[in-house]
Amino acid sequence: MHLAYPVVLSALLFCTGVYGVLARRNAILVLMSVELMLNAVNLNLVAFDAWLSRAARAGFPHDGLHSGQALTLFTIAIAAAEIGIGLAIVLAVYRNRGTADIDRLRDTAEDGGGSADTGAGRDDGAGTDDATATATGTGEKAEASA
Repeated sequence: MHLAYPVVLSALLFCTGVYGVLARRNAILVLMSVELMLNAVNLNLVAFDAWLSRAARAGFPHDGLHSGQALTLFTIAIAAAEIGIGLAIVLAVYRNRGTADIDRLRDTAEDGGGSADTGAGRDDGAGTDDATATATGTGEKAEASA
């Protein structure tokens, strides 16, 4: 079998995964797309390992190390840990926020960060700070009356 077949299949799988990461809004589907990209890398590792071992057998004796397959096993272990931790995070966020939609989560994070400047913790009840109050002259009246 030629090396081009698994490489083309791997490229198609990887492009499908990239499309899934960029186009999907659900966090679980994004994690599945990342897994698809990792499987495309695994396919490339095994295909190139088989190709290199066949080329090595033709030219000189091969030691039988199979580095590509060993790297594939490590990649599968890391992908399994990533999916386990990723699903735990998605489930925790879904329980707290009630949605797994990435755009909504991004919007709530921006709203949560901007709510600190709404006037909480300021001295005067009008919602203006001291620099603005002194520039308009109302701060001196408030200090004189106090």
